Amino acid sequence: MLTFQVIRVLILTGISFIVGLFLTPIVSKILYKYRAGKQIRGKEDAPIFNSLHQKKEGTPTMGGIIIWATVLGLAALFFILNLFLDGNFSMLNIVDRAQTYLPIAAMLIAALLGLVDDVLGIKGVGPKGGGLPMKYKILIYLLIALVGAYWFSVKLEWSTLYVPFFGNIEIDGWYIPLFIFVIVAAAFSANETDGLDGLLGGVSLFSFGSLAVVSFALGRFDLAAFATMVIGALLAFLWFNIHPARFFMGDTGSMALGITMGVIAMLTNTILFLPFFAPILVLESLSVIVQMISKKIFKRKIFISTPIHHHFEAIGWPESKVTMRFWIITVVSNGLGLVLFFLSRMIIR
Repeated sequence: MLTFQVIRVLILTGISFIVGLFLTPIVSKILYKYRAGKQIRGKEDAPIFNSLHQKKEGTPTMGGIIIWATVLGLAALFFILNLFLDGNFSMLNIVDRAQTYLPIAAMLIAALLGLVDDVLGIKGVGPKGGGLPMKYKILIYLLIALVGAYWFSVKLEWSTLYVPFFGNIEIDGWYIPLFIFVIVAAAFSANETDGLDGLLGGVSLFSFGSLAVVSFALGRFDLAAFATMVIGALLAFLWFNIHPARFFMGDTGSMALGITMGVIAMLTNTILFLPFFAPILVLESLSVIVQMISKKIFKRKIFISTPIHHHFEAIGWPESKVTMRFWIITVVSNGLGLVLFFLSRMIIR
């Protein structure tokens, strides 16, 4: 049984990678044809960011389409084939009401909303060069989180939080605000991390890898397969997104990845492990929050520029060095997180 599931996961990851590679030149050609180029914020609004990234003006964005279109397209294809061919595609079908309905729905909704934001940014609709202001993005995150919280709390009747080395603790009414916080924080953090070539794609690769291992260990094989399909698509995306990037992920990718990551963490009840699985996302969002508080209260900046990857750029680190070092931190942190996860399960048993 376990051997079969391992083989299944590996096959789905490989298919996702191959389809992503096939889809990339098609999406890339469309983005270049319609000049879906990234607009860099003006000098008045973000002078340091502008000076560091002005050369990237015009590079196509919305490359995140490759990731979610691959995963959702394959999920839909195998589901339909399995439905009409009397279960002959059950090995490849990952659509399951208990395990993958929510992450599939969350990825689709977030991706489409992010796509709208990207289109507005390309057309220059909106303040500071176009796109939705962050306060409206936060509002969108909240709405998605509210729907998810309702489903988890009311429909699935979830009300426990897994605390490492202690087990499940009843939190009752606190479950909904906790769910909302996790989803909004994950979406916001992913958006802030998507600022360098290959950065969000790379750190998300390891994060989804850990979530896949956790899902597999918990016996949620369809959810694990879904996570590894995201990994396959991310590998295809990164093939062209590493520095110098052929295209950028855009909000359609970052929003989909962040919210889906949060939903899987909730489904596996590993919220408290998420800082280990996504340390860079936590670091990036904290740097922004700390900078805003310092500027508001003390009227001075702590970092030269935020999110923090721009700070390291500003002090002279090459973009590829920042990305690779953040990848290394992510690998080490994910390894530690998985060790703690399995130790916790052994001790509680």
